[in-house]
Amino acid sequence: MNVFSILRDAWYFYSRNLPGIARLCLPLILLESCVRLMIEHWLGQNALPAQELLTGILFYPLYVGALILFLDARSRGHDPAAREVWARVLPLWPSLAVLAALGTLLIVLGASLFVLPGLWVMVKIAFAEYLLMLRGLSPLAALKESFAQTRGHFLLILGCMLVVLLPVWLLEAWLATQFWGDATPPAALAILVDGGVGMIQLLATVVVFRCFMLCGDSDR
Repeated sequence: MNVFSILRDAWYFYSRNLPGIARLCLPLILLESCVRLMIEHWLGQNALPAQELLTGILFYPLYVGALILFLDARSRGHDPAAREVWARVLPLWPSLAVLAALGTLLIVLGASLFVLPGLWVMVKIAFAEYLLMLRGLSPLAALKESFAQTRGHFLLILGCMLVVLLPVWLLEAWLATQFWGDATPPAALAILVDGGVGMIQLLATVVVFRCFMLCGDSDR
């Protein structure tokens, strides 16, 4: 089990199942972008970071939860219909939203101390969403169990996450400086960029799912 093999397997799954992933997740990613732009239009510079965070907590748990269920089903050889996935995701949205809020708070607290504590927290809670969705744990129990299951696998998970997320973060920064700088971007372009970046970021969910399955198997 190494970073290269995990990334290879995750990319193979992601590329082969991209149409199904896009049908599940892309509409909500685009809707999230539209809502964020409307809030910025209404409130302008008075928009608070907390309001953007709340927008993320509203939509992010839904499409990530749907993706996790899709990943689990496809890894077992099943091809679930979208309505079946959403029927399972929607009742879990409150728990997923609480987990997303708690996870964000922990990462922000870690990052406020320095970058490395923030990365440490991000890795240690990386399995929490999968534990909640697939093992039925509560948000707090999922966070606690994620800390336990990532023990001994920190560098592996960190390497996998950074290989995917670091280029995405750099791409976002480059697009921001190249296309609009300090000016307000055209709405259509902003939504298009958010959709593309959001779909690329979902690869990280696939990668961590692979880590979750492998680390769980190795600990048994």
